[in-house]
Amino acid sequence: MGGQHAHQAAPESARMRRLAFAVIVPIAVATLAALVWLWPTDGVPSPEDGEAAAQSSGQVTAIEREACPEQPDQTAEQADEQAAVQVNGCGTARVEITESDTERAVGREVEVALPSGPGAPEIEVGDDVVLTQTESPDGMIYAVVDHQRGTGLWVLLGAFALALVAFGRWRGLTAIGGLAVTFVLLLFFVVPAILAGQPPLLVAIVGSAAIMLTVLYLTHGFGLGTTVAVLGTLVSLTLTGLLSAFAVSALHLTGFTDETSTYVGTLHSVNMEGLLLAGIVIGSLGVLDDVTVTQSATVTELARANPEYGAVQLYRAGSRVGRAHIASVVNTIILAYAGSSLPLLILLVAAQGPIADVVTDQLVAQEIVRSVVATLGLIAAVPITTGLAALTFRRYSTAE
Repeated sequence: MGGQHAHQAAPESARMRRLAFAVIVPIAVATLAALVWLWPTDGVPSPEDGEAAAQSSGQVTAIEREACPEQPDQTAEQADEQAAVQVNGCGTARVEITESDTERAVGREVEVALPSGPGAPEIEVGDDVVLTQTESPDGMIYAVVDHQRGTGLWVLLGAFALALVAFGRWRGLTAIGGLAVTFVLLLFFVVPAILAGQPPLLVAIVGSAAIMLTVLYLTHGFGLGTTVAVLGTLVSLTLTGLLSAFAVSALHLTGFTDETSTYVGTLHSVNMEGLLLAGIVIGSLGVLDDVTVTQSATVTELARANPEYGAVQLYRAGSRVGRAHIASVVNTIILAYAGSSLPLLILLVAAQGPIADVVTDQLVAQEIVRSVVATLGLIAAVPITTGLAALTFRRYSTAE
């Protein structure tokens, strides 16, 4: 009898597959309809103030350095500050163009001023660099703006893919497919739809739902356990969106916090408050599906190992695992947001203002809202997913 119950608790049975199909199809159809409705048909709108400078790629073939001119009446401190931003010194470099939109430019050598200023790339002979090219009355002017990192990034990504497939095998391969789907939806739906003027929060929820449906089933297979994780993630994600909307409104956050957000909001007419909400939702998705998949799998294995467990026993046992998981994942969320905002934290602490003023500043308050709302959504995901899984697998462990 126990063996029969254990078999019926397994999520791979035909009956469970039919139930999973019946539950998930309406959600998938609604998500697909929303994708079609929100999909930008006119492409990404261009900025209103003209086109960006054209770019080329090249290789540094020679560098000619010279003494930097001294400024009259310059103090020693000012001289040190000037030397700090002149990362390459003064002079010129010769760069051979290796790739350009203009075919006749390929193979030419051009002379450029050595880049300087905060964040300027330090260049040496043989470096692959990115050039901007602008028209002027005296002809084309080139400037080195960055290092060319394409080859290095492809090597790094190749090593990542090989390691993932070597360790995860088929699962690793499906995980790579899931990453590809995520990037495609972000780059070809979420970002263009927001730029086209669609509501950012709605776009984020629809895009996240599409990512979740595709990635979870692609990575974990189609079964009732995965469907429970999908439902738990969707409910928790919606709750996260509602909580973030309430927090952003109550704290009067505008989303305009730095030069980048101001540039995006003014140049592309993006709703920055909505963009902040969208960022919270999308940022929460990766951690949410980790927790929901873990909870669903935990209850599934408990139902297999203990076919006599009822829904309450499955819920209690699964919640114990969930509490341990949450304790570690919450710290991960806080550290992830702190790491991404480390320059901001350094700047605020260096200002040595009162801690109350630092915490309530919009820059810091925005990051606190991100962390707290994501954590609340994560905490809610544990009882929601565990309860769904306990009811589902209790039903099959006692069936017939």
